[in-house]
Amino acid sequence: MNPIVILTGPTAVGKTELSIALAKVIDGEIISADSMQVYKKMNIGTAKITQEEMDEIPHYLVDELDPKEEFNVVKFKELGKKYMQQIYDKGKIPIVVGGTGFYIQALLYDIQFDQNDDEKEYRAYLEKLAKEKGGEYLYQKLEKVDEKAAKAIHPNNIKRVIRALEFYRQTGKKISEHNEEERRRVSPYRFAYFVLTDERAVLYDRINKRVDKMLKEGLVEEVTDLYKQGYHKNLVSMQGIGYKEIIDYLEGNCTLEEAVSVLKKETRHFAKRQLTWFKREKEVIWVDKQLFHRDEKHILQFLLETLKNKEIIKTEIELT
Repeated sequence: MNPIVILTGPTAVGKTELSIALAKVIDGEIISADSMQVYKKMNIGTAKITQEEMDEIPHYLVDELDPKEEFNVVKFKELGKKYMQQIYDKGKIPIVVGGTGFYIQALLYDIQFDQNDDEKEYRAYLEKLAKEKGGEYLYQKLEKVDEKAAKAIHPNNIKRVIRALEFYRQTGKKISEHNEEERRRVSPYRFAYFVLTDERAVLYDRINKRVDKMLKEGLVEEVTDLYKQGYHKNLVSMQGIGYKEIIDYLEGNCTLEEAVSVLKKETRHFAKRQLTWFKREKEVIWVDKQLFHRDEKHILQFLLETLKNKEIIKTEIELT
């Protein structure tokens, strides 16, 4: 079986720096499992890794799509598998880095998705309902047919709400039950699935500081430019945290202070949902930063020892 390393965790936990250090040591290349960093022109609000931060480590699925294009789990899996093969062909190890747990699960366990083009009319109907009556109306429809799925999906995530309703209509089966079945699949890869985490107060403080940094770097200006270019709030890309809140401010629905407050709160809630997702996943290796006194070198050494034990790397590597 081919090797693969997963390095994930909640937003702002510190995955980027650790992933670069790991890639250098094990001769790996990085595939981004982030639903937003794939978009061009959206740099500040996505906390996108810069060329300088990449430090010559190749990255895939970063800066690849126009914000008007839809990016979903099916597309991620298709492109992810293609890039994994390219990395294997070089004799290197793919490292999947990012916080979108559903994407990671789909790639790691090679989950199959049924694409039913005959349901385009129903999808268009649901999208129209969302525009006319709001996302909350659709969310309530989902609660009636699949309460468990509704609890796992944020009401603002209209794309996933629609997908869950579509699935129920197509199959007569709850998507939450389908997801449970898929979680029992066996991965075709030899893998290590690391989940980086930290004390909640520390994580929330990092989130708040990251948002403040985004504002100083020009988040409002970035969203304003995109808005002027015709990237409207109904696009999948512009529904991302950091973009929809600033659009609300630009459209006069709230003050900037209120938008920033909502942005920080939504990001904290997002981190909490991410952790809930990873707790449900099997075979994950939790890496609690506070247990390592937040020493990056010690954390990296632990990752390397684990990879050696799992036979993902062949030789033991001691950091100097």
